[in-house]
Amino acid sequence: MIKKYLLSTACAAAAAISATSASALDEITVAYFLEWPMPFQFAKANGTYEEELGVKINWVSFDTGTAMSAAMASGDVQIAVSQGVPPFVVATSAGQDIQTVDVAVSYSDNDNCVVAEALEIDKTNAGELNGKKVGVPIGTAAHYGFLSQMAHFGVDVGSMEIVDMAPADGAAAFAQGNLDMVCGWGGGLRRMLEHGNVLLTGAEKEELGILVFDVTSAPADFIAEESELLSKFLKVTADANAMWNSGEHNDKMLPVIAKDAGMDVDETAATIATFSFPSAEEQLSEKWLGGGAQSFMKGVADVFVNAGSIEAALDSYERAVDSAPLADAQN
Repeated sequence: MIKKYLLSTACAAAAAISATSASALDEITVAYFLEWPMPFQFAKANGTYEEELGVKINWVSFDTGTAMSAAMASGDVQIAVSQGVPPFVVATSAGQDIQTVDVAVSYSDNDNCVVAEALEIDKTNAGELNGKKVGVPIGTAAHYGFLSQMAHFGVDVGSMEIVDMAPADGAAAFAQGNLDMVCGWGGGLRRMLEHGNVLLTGAEKEELGILVFDVTSAPADFIAEESELLSKFLKVTADANAMWNSGEHNDKMLPVIAKDAGMDVDETAATIATFSFPSAEEQLSEKWLGGGAQSFMKGVADVFVNAGSIEAALDSYERAVDSAPLADAQN
């Protein structure tokens, strides 16, 4: 049903785009994650995006960022909210013409790998992970973090049995004792932690340069043809982030975000407490879209090349970022 629904949406979008005026686009499809609570969902639930953009928005949930890339490639999705940098890098490295338009969320404690408690393996004896079976959502932020941590500990990834699994599936298999280690985020990660332990905390990962952040991405042709529409979308997102960051409206926003994310209020509060949402001004700084994000993407790509996960990296990821729509939104 979802596929049929997406195809019909894509046809409608294609017809609109092919009209004489780019402004004739009357609906778009936006990808997001369930169990991944963010301030934008308050605006989503209240219909603020539709009100400000003046178009119908089809919100479709996805399991992984790689699935988001595929949906954008096929034309089914125009904007992906909170796509992980690694799946974005995998797609752009393979030649897909998508671009980052903002930093959706920064996090490090909410994306990690968990070792089965029965193994009694931690950072002091991580070398014992050689030859173990691991569930990893390939081509995602969790995959990048897994590879980086294994490289840090000197574990031979080639000796491991790696199974491509979405976090929810990995958590279920882990609970049944079918995996030695599993990697994921959000609700899946919380369930994983009920049966094991992490090797490195978020702070420890950051000290090693293992950053974790998601972006809002879109196909380059959509950005070029609908820059004003996209700027309005990013403005609504930035306003929702500012509303949350102020701390003055959290009690009102939290229940709405929780419901939209498919979570209860307590687990939503626990999850979102590990997130940070940079302001538009911060995002446009050198740390993020002013150069830092591009450099980080190159580092992620090089790690994936060395691990044999992708064939080659781009020389530069400068063209993979277009900050103009966000700058327009800020103005």
